[in-house]
This record gives sequence, structure tokens and C-alpha cells, in this order.
Amino acid sequence: MLAETICSAVSAAGLGIAAVTAYRKRFLTATRIAAYSLVPIGLVLTGVVEWIAGIAFKPSVWLGFGVLGLSWLLFMTTRAIERRSGTTRAERKAARAAGRNESVAPGASAPSLGAGAGAAATAAKPQAKPKKKQEAAAPGDDFSDIEAILKKHGI
Repeated sequence: MLAETICSAVSAAGLGIAAVTAYRKRFLTATRIAAYSLVPIGLVLTGVVEWIAGIAFKPSVWLGFGVLGLSWLLFMTTRAIERRSGTTRAERKAARAAGRNESVAPGASAPSLGAGAGAAATAAKPQAKPKKKQEAAAPGDDFSDIEAILKKHGI
């Protein structure tokens, strides 16, 4: 009962402020204020305020909010651990797709026989070695660029 009275008073005050604003020839602002001030009375008339007041004082409702909060905390913790492990959703999705399409090589006309999941693991290792060579070659490339610039300027 008290909540409905407060919402009605807030709506009446808002409509009064909207009327004063319209008197000052600020019609767009007055319309916006009137729209906001009608929201509380609309909530009262639809019964939302009574429903909220009914659930706000029940311990079981607060227990439910606690369980939802715990669920959210667990979800965020698993996401943080997942991000620290270095695997992303895209990587896992690509790995699953590779697992499903493992029987046929990309350029093959017939399914491969044998190898299985072990072949995918060994195929990933040789790709890692060239990356190390590229990383080792990268500083040398930087120095050659610097040398070329210095020679260009006569130093």
C-alpha cells in the first residue's frame, strides 16, 4: 500500500515538473519528463510494484538470489581459468572440426586409412619448429635493414 502511494506521488511530482518545463517553452524536454513520470504509476497499475514488494521480504527469494550469484561466480571463475589456459573457443572449435574431418585429408580424393588422432599430434610438432627458425631469423633481418639504412646515408 505504501509503495503504491509513493509511486503515485512521484508520478504527480513528475507531471508537475513537466508542466512547468512546458510553460517555459521547452516542449521536447517536458514530454520526456512526462514520459518518465508516468512509469511509476504504470508499474503500480500493472501490479509489478505489488509483486516486487511481495517477493522482497521473503527469505526464500533472497536465498534464490544467493544461489544465482554463486552460479554466476562459478561461471566467471571457469571463464577466467579457461582464458589463462591459453585455449580459446575458436581453437577448441577448430580442434573439434579437425577431429570430425580427420578421416579425409584436405586434398585427398579418398579417406585415409589408419593414423587417427596420433597423426594430428605429430603433424602439429613439425609446424612448431619452423616458427622457432623464423623467430631466430627475425633479429638478423632487423639488423640487415638497419645496415641498409646506414649505408644509404653513408654511415
